[in-house]
Amino acid sequence: MSAPADVHYARTRDGIDIAYTVFGEGPDLLLAPGFVTHLDLMWDFPPFQRLAELSHAFRLIVLDKRGTGLSDRSLGFGSVEERAEDIRAVLDAVASEQAILYGISESGPLCTYFAASHPGRVRALILYGTMARFDQSLGLAVDPSRGEPFASQEELIEWMAREWGKGEVYNLFLSAPPDAEAARRVLARYERSACTPQMCREIMTRNVEMNVEAMLSAVAAPTLVMHCARDPLIHVEHGRRLARGIPGAKFVEIDGDFHGSWKSEDVDKLSVPLAEFLATVVGSDAQTPGVVSGRELATVLFTDIVGSTKRAGELGDATWRSLLDRFEEAASRAVSGAEGRLVKTTGDGMLATFGGPSYAVGAARALQDASLSLGVSVRAGLHTGEIERRGDDIGGIGVHIAARISALAQSGEILVSRTARDLAVGSRIEFEDRGTHALKGVSQDWQVFAVC
Repeated sequence: MSAPADVHYARTRDGIDIAYTVFGEGPDLLLAPGFVTHLDLMWDFPPFQRLAELSHAFRLIVLDKRGTGLSDRSLGFGSVEERAEDIRAVLDAVASEQAILYGISESGPLCTYFAASHPGRVRALILYGTMARFDQSLGLAVDPSRGEPFASQEELIEWMAREWGKGEVYNLFLSAPPDAEAARRVLARYERSACTPQMCREIMTRNVEMNVEAMLSAVAAPTLVMHCARDPLIHVEHGRRLARGIPGAKFVEIDGDFHGSWKSEDVDKLSVPLAEFLATVVGSDAQTPGVVSGRELATVLFTDIVGSTKRAGELGDATWRSLLDRFEEAASRAVSGAEGRLVKTTGDGMLATFGGPSYAVGAARALQDASLSLGVSVRAGLHTGEIERRGDDIGGIGVHIAARISALAQSGEILVSRTARDLAVGSRIEFEDRGTHALKGVSQDWQVFAVC
């Protein structure tokens, strides 16, 4: 099957070109395929041929994620936050205000993160054969040469990089080929065209680092989770955990032993629950619950001037007031420069929200640099979690956690929660573990990290 439509490009905020195609008419449905794809070649395989049929009822938007296919052969810095940027860039490029997201395999965490952080843009969420966090204890794929599971995820990753380009790796993802040798030749060409061995290793390394467990409760869109009972790559318990974590999610356990398959009868097993769910979603004109309630996922940043009371006494009221005016101007520039929203200033500090932790860290660093010229030092704390919009203000547990973490910071320090740190894993930011702390008014202890 030839490519169903022309390929176009969208530019992400971090400067990476993402290839995408659009075809069909109807409500928008963005398909984020799994591990490695190629928009010119993927339509030769039954799973993608069947997915292309969704264009009979939807405007189908399909992308090659960064690092693969026709997109830039770079992961950027490779964090969940940055890789989810591919979705936003493509939706903006096709002028999609709200779409159904369909995340397969490694794209599941990226779609989940996007749904939690952009509730107004996600009409519904579909997840197949994926997870919130890879749990090695649930088992690994079988090494074809030994007939036994790989001993560790590191061994699996090294095997994939070593065998890439021979058709062996993608054979793990597509079961039951009609002709094993012919399939191997087709898959070998596909692998070589889609990415390099080095990029294969880098993608898989980032995949096992992804963790969006803390985001699940913030997903407000209607959600369908599908998983094969005997998936040979990603254990079905991963799917069950996803469904338990996302409020109101429907879980469908498919009677199958495949992740992807050459057999049409295997692919057809996904069609019925998918069609039923889509009919329900398209038949409802209601906004997603996240838009109605004002709840959403955000990265919250608190900053304040260290020793402000003493400094005010030294300078006097008029000079201190002038310094605070300049501090507020610097805060506004730092937040807007990182594409955030300044919620309010607090005299000697500020509260702001961002689309992800790397943006918040960038704003905190910029404000700290600007504050040095004012003769003051700023400490900062941030957390990624669920917040509630209250007019121009915000509230909720996510705000409380960020405030408590900020209070732990020393002069010139930026502290982040474990959740924010996990989302930034793979980015250019390095962290130091600062231990576990009891946060006042928060029920559980929290692990805190310092930005190096």
